[in-house]
Amino acid sequence: MKTRVLGNSGLTVSAIGFGCMGLNFSYGHALDRADSIDLVRAAFERGVTFFDTAEVYGPYANEEIVGEALRPFRDQVVIATKFGFDIVDGRMAGFNSRPEHIRAVAEASLGRLGVEVIDLFYQHRVDPDVPIEDVAGAVRDLIAQGKVRHFGLSEPGVQTVRRAHAVQPVTALQNEYSLWTRGPETNGVLEVCEELGIGFVPYSPLGKGFLTGAMTRDTPLGDGDFRRILPRFTPEAMDRNQALVDLLRRIGAEKGATPAQIALAWLLSRRPWIVPIPGTTRLDRLEENLGSADVVLTPADLAGIERAAAEIYVEGERYPAQLLATTGR
Repeated sequence: MKTRVLGNSGLTVSAIGFGCMGLNFSYGHALDRADSIDLVRAAFERGVTFFDTAEVYGPYANEEIVGEALRPFRDQVVIATKFGFDIVDGRMAGFNSRPEHIRAVAEASLGRLGVEVIDLFYQHRVDPDVPIEDVAGAVRDLIAQGKVRHFGLSEPGVQTVRRAHAVQPVTALQNEYSLWTRGPETNGVLEVCEELGIGFVPYSPLGKGFLTGAMTRDTPLGDGDFRRILPRFTPEAMDRNQALVDLLRRIGAEKGATPAQIALAWLLSRRPWIVPIPGTTRLDRLEENLGSADVVLTPADLAGIERAAAEIYVEGERYPAQLLATTGR
């Protein structure tokens, strides 16, 4: 597996990471613990060294799975986790990035992961009630104490990034980014990463499964599948957005690759410090995703994708209004 460095931080990771959320959270089906551990270890055995989790995935259980799975390889991997929510009775109950809470979450995450230091500690969402300088300062203190190595932010606005970076250098931003979610190109996020030397970690790089080509309007979504509330996953939107999948399939046919591999290869082509973190619960999909690192898209290929994508209107917002409002702050 090829490697990449997240910005100017010196943090080297596999070019494709593994987003662990879906092992047990959000998609309406979960692997049992043993199978989850096996899949995480299979990813490592195939060259993945960058694993993403969070306390809210479960909550808590995902960190425990990742920690147990990676314990034999601890010195060879980078583990990212996140803080920023209140969890009450097993459910997210608003934001909480007060410094004392950040410290408590760090200690709890260290215990669940079974590690002595968190490699990359993201604020999961910006807390409008806590100045970002206080957040960055709390993580800076954890870094000084040897409990955290790197600081990250998820879905912040550009000015928040600048203010945080002035207190504690930000190693990585984790925002949604894919061929059907291109906000980071227009809202200044990629530009500020370039300017400040910050790495970029796209989550949902396969459009929450849609860009794989394996979903249609008739694909059943279980009661616990959070895609049921997303505007892009109404049957009508999925019908209209099929044009983007058709584009990926057409390019893939020319390259001997799958739609998912083209979608990931396109992301890798955008900047050398971009590291997508697709997730899956299946070994064959894991191997398919990792194969994207070997797909070569020429300048002509990329120009063709841009021309075709410019003619495709993506139907539906990526989140409902109340969730969308928590991003870009």
